[in-house]
This record gives sequence, C-alpha cells and structure tokens, in this order.
Amino acid sequence: KLGAYSLSEPQSGSDASNMRTFAKKEGNHYIINGTKNWVTNGINSDIVILFCLTEKGAGYKGISAFVVEKGTPGLSTGKKEDKLGIRASDTCELYFENCRIPAENIIGEEGQGFKVAMKALGGGRIGIAAQALGLARAALDASVSYAKERKQFGKTIGEFGAIQNKLADMATEVDAARMLIWRAAKLKDEGKIYTRESSMAKLYASSTAMRAATECVQIHGGYGYMQEYGVERLMRDAKITQIYEGTSEIQQLVIGRDLLK
Repeated sequence: KLGAYSLSEPQSGSDASNMRTFAKKEGNHYIINGTKNWVTNGINSDIVILFCLTEKGAGYKGISAFVVEKGTPGLSTGKKEDKLGIRASDTCELYFENCRIPAENIIGEEGQGFKVAMKALGGGRIGIAAQALGLARAALDASVSYAKERKQFGKTIGEFGAIQNKLADMATEVDAARMLIWRAAKLKDEGKIYTRESSMAKLYASSTAMRAATECVQIHGGYGYMQEYGVERLMRDAKITQIYEGTSEIQQLVIGRDLLK
C-alpha cells in the first residue's frame, strides 16, 4: 500500500511542533479535526501517517502519531497543488472534520509522535539527499554530452576552459555528495546515530543539485531554457530538495547544535 506522511500545517512548516490539528479521545476512538498541508501522495495514498496534538499547551510533548486509512469518514483531500517541480508527485492538503479512528491506530503512545516524526525525517533526509544526487548526476551527464557536441567559434564548447571548469566543479561536488550520503546510510544500516551525518548529506547534496542544474542550463545556453531539451526540469526539480524534509537552514541548525553538544 502507498502511504503519505502528514506533519506540516498551513501555519507550521519548519516549526513543526506549532500544530493545531487535534485528536480528542472518546472511549475507544479518537476524533480528529484540523488541516494538514504539503502532503506528498496525499491524493493517491492508501494510508496516512498523521501527526497531531492529543494534548494542547504541551508543545512537542503533546504530539501523537496515528495511522489513518483513506476513505475514513471525515477525511477529505484538497486539490493537487500546482508546483514548480516534481510535478509527477501529487501534493495536497488533507482535511479532518470529526474524523473518527480506532484508538488502536495510535503509533506508540500519546506524546511520542514528535519523536516518531523526527526519526522518520532523519532517515528520509538520506533519501532526499540521494534524490538530489541523482539530479546532480543527470545535470552533469547532460552537460558533458552537450559540451562534446555543441560547436562555437569552430570548436566544441568543451574545449573552452570556462566550460571545463564548470564540469570539473560539478563532478567533484557530485562525488563529494555521494560520499556523504554513503556515510550516513552506512551509519543508519549499522544502527548507529546518524543525525548530523544525514543532515550534512542532505544539506550538501541539495546544494550540489541546485548548482549543477543551474550550471547545466547555463552550459546549454538558450536551448537550456527551452522545455524540449529537458534540462530546465532538472533545475525546477532540484529546488525542492533544499526545502522539504527540513530546509537547508534547518539542516545547518541541526548540524550546529550537534557540534555544540
């Protein structure tokens, strides 16, 4: 089954604990009311992993996690968001209006939701970093191929130092990003703490993807700006990797705090 991860709300992005969606316990059920947004797979998913308050005024300690099946009365989806990039992936709002779910659908215990959410994000950041790496590699490959074919002033543009410098920087950053991702993934597989390393991987890989995609468009010149060549899509898709699963600024915060422990 396809799942969706639902943490963000209209008023809470990076400040994930500032949520309003509330699950009130009534007997053997919870009654959920509120709105969630930026839900990837929100339309096509079969189940939703929902994070919401079960205790008001307790901050992150009042957040709990639930499994909510699509089709549950009181749960509805908003329109598919018209995004800049990753347009094949649906993103929408979810609306909970007296949505009644069994108490057994809670993940763990009340108040453990924020811990569950952060653990999922830690692992997810490695995945987003890998996504960013793939985009960067695609940009590099397209740039190398074009530099070998495109001729200006009687020779291929790859013979010019300015283009070689761009390709060299792109290739170096792609390899560096890959090493950071492998390190974080290895630590996770070994069951070790990888919080700082996953944030480093995502921070660097996402920046690499954006720089590589931008340089790819630049190397292609006017053709890079046209949709038919496909490289402009790399630039549009790359940007989201600096935003979701924690913005680049949040990754810097995580890394800095970990260093100062």
